[in-house]
Amino acid sequence: MSQVITATPEIEIASIPVRELAPWALFFGLIGAFVLFFISADQGAVSIPAGTAIHEWVHDGRHLLGFPCH
Repeated sequence: MSQVITATPEIEIASIPVRELAPWALFFGLIGAFVLFFISADQGAVSIPAGTAIHEWVHDGRHLLGFPCH
């Protein structure tokens, strides 16, 4: 009888240095905070376009996330 031996390749997981990850984490954290502000806190009082345009655009998202708006 002949035996078949198959070699399985070793999988090496590359590590990402924190110095390369930190700027991206900061960028997406700021974008997330900006989006969260417009969804949760903006009632038209401090919005860049005057009126309640942003409030109306994110109205359903506010209710979906549990923020009251009325």
